[in-house]
Amino acid sequence: MAKTVVLVTGAGGQIGTVLIAALRKLHGNMNVIASDLHPMESNGPFELIDVTSSVRIAEVIRKYKVTQIYHLAALLSSKGEANIDLTWRINFISYQNILALAQEHGISKLFFPSTIGVYGPTTPRIMTPQNASFIPSTVYGISKMTGELWGEYYRNRYGLDVRSLRFPGVISYEVIPHGGTTDFAVEIFFAAKREGHYISYLKEDTRLPMIYMPDVINATLKLMHAEQEDISTSMGYNLASFSLSPREVYEEIKKHLPELTIAYQPDARQKIADSWTETTDDSLARSDWGWQPEFSMSEMTIDMLKNVQV
Repeated sequence: MAKTVVLVTGAGGQIGTVLIAALRKLHGNMNVIASDLHPMESNGPFELIDVTSSVRIAEVIRKYKVTQIYHLAALLSSKGEANIDLTWRINFISYQNILALAQEHGISKLFFPSTIGVYGPTTPRIMTPQNASFIPSTVYGISKMTGELWGEYYRNRYGLDVRSLRFPGVISYEVIPHGGTTDFAVEIFFAAKREGHYISYLKEDTRLPMIYMPDVINATLKLMHAEQEDISTSMGYNLASFSLSPREVYEEIKKHLPELTIAYQPDARQKIADSWTETTDDSLARSDWGWQPEFSMSEMTIDMLKNVQV
């Protein structure tokens, strides 16, 4: 059996820092190459990569004889609106180049993280189906939707094994995310332990889909290790776990930290959140490759409060 050698772009981000550890546990430290635009601590190979440089990515693929790529590098929703040209280059043009390189170099599997940001004002807010009317409201969502389409195109035309998930907001304690619309669900835990007070940039009743990091890693690895015949699409699979609003997560934390207080000062991210869905139908992921979340909102809250360090 050929050796698996994995390249992870954007390895210093919220998901990448945790996924790298999981992949190295599976494949061995030396067989998983972490890469990012900035240096990061790594107990295995690390390469500085600007993902907008296809030449640099090709160098690393050849150097390590890469067989799989997890392309995590991206600018998120609210940060992306501040520089739409850069967001488009990082989120889509770089992925377009990676698809071409994957086809050229015989990459066996390619993972592309998509997002609930592909949903928009025409998408049903409750139990959003796998296939619906997608008119994203941000360049982040537009770039990810376009990336999904290109991945499906490469699957159909070239037989490239592209796999993708539409991640909800990701909650984790390892890295505080920046630039996303769902970041409140992480920030509030750190604020609860540090100041005992949180100012939410969304209205109290704005409910959005969320997922806890252990389930993110579980879903990603389960998808990537599923048999190819069980994967029916290279478009992003809907992925559901639980939904919450700022008020709901506040009330859940308050059960454990009763002194916590909250205020609401909605900003520009409110408009983005209003265009997204509240719950999603992930039945295709469940039937195709057996997706099943392990953490509820209450279980996530207990684990977050145990592990958040301030």
